[in-house]
Amino acid sequence: MDISAIRKDYSIKSLDISDVNINPIVQFESWFKEAINAEVLEVNAMTVATLGLDGTPNARILLLKGVDTGFVFFTNYQSQKGKELAKHNSASLTFFWPELERQVRVRGKVEKVTVEESDAYFFSRPLGSQIGAWVSPQSETIGSREEINTNKVDVEKQFEGKAISRPPHWGGYRLLPSTIEFWQGRPSRLHDRIKYEFQDGKWIITRLAP
Repeated sequence: MDISAIRKDYSIKSLDISDVNINPIVQFESWFKEAINAEVLEVNAMTVATLGLDGTPNARILLLKGVDTGFVFFTNYQSQKGKELAKHNSASLTFFWPELERQVRVRGKVEKVTVEESDAYFFSRPLGSQIGAWVSPQSETIGSREEINTNKVDVEKQFEGKAISRPPHWGGYRLLPSTIEFWQGRPSRLHDRIKYEFQDGKWIITRLAP
């Protein structure tokens, strides 16, 4: 298999500074709606990259759950990513929507959302997902799948006939962007790249070389 021969030329759209909103959050929301309309698979999937406890980068796919002043996602605070964010509160996000030949990269500081925000999202989830947040010691080594199954039975018994509560170790984060880059694929790898950078209380917009 010749992996080096795999290639695709991009030609659907173009992107210029004159095309974008002065606010990158508004621009992101516009692109996100287009991705939904294009029926992008797992449209809110994003790569979340953190700095590992050993100083090396660490990345995984999570789901975006909100956009306001920043980008909101939820997880186990005691997971590997949670421990990494507790030590280094910076992260980056990458969205890729191949149906539109687009990519968005976001960098910034990360903070926990409020208890109220975590509660609101937790109780909007299906019951099975709520139970799952209690069941899994996320990122910890386990001996077998049976441990998870046993934990699930125990949690179901614990809350039988009672309202379930949100685990104290589970909640949300908000990445507050300092830079956001919008990437539009173009022919011959001469892609369009528009970068927003927050400086002195305002967003500065520039074009980057492909």
